[in-house]
Amino acid sequence: MDYKKTKAASTTVTRDLNLLDEPTGNIYETVAIVSKRANQIAIDIKQELNSKLDEFANYSDNLEEIFENREQIEISKYYERLPKPSLIALQEFVEGRIYFRNPSKES
Repeated sequence: MDYKKTKAASTTVTRDLNLLDEPTGNIYETVAIVSKRANQIAIDIKQELNSKLDEFANYSDNLEEIFENREQIEISKYYERLPKPSLIALQEFVEGRIYFRNPSKES
């Protein structure tokens, strides 16, 4: 999933709780679904960031060789500017792009 092209707000937005609990019928179930998805997104973003920063890894023990890498700083700043995983997950939920099911309700 490309989280860079998401339409999620980068700041906190007030939401109507009645609209959020419509698909599930329970606001607590909605929060659980969104939080699990946010955790998945956070793991994906962290793995992507770590893989990009591993290219700049310097495994020498010499302190004199440590220097600021401009590209590494730009990559870090870019990922810091992305919306929080919880906001991305909430936007996905509102747009209906999250598949969820409750086995206790199915039987």
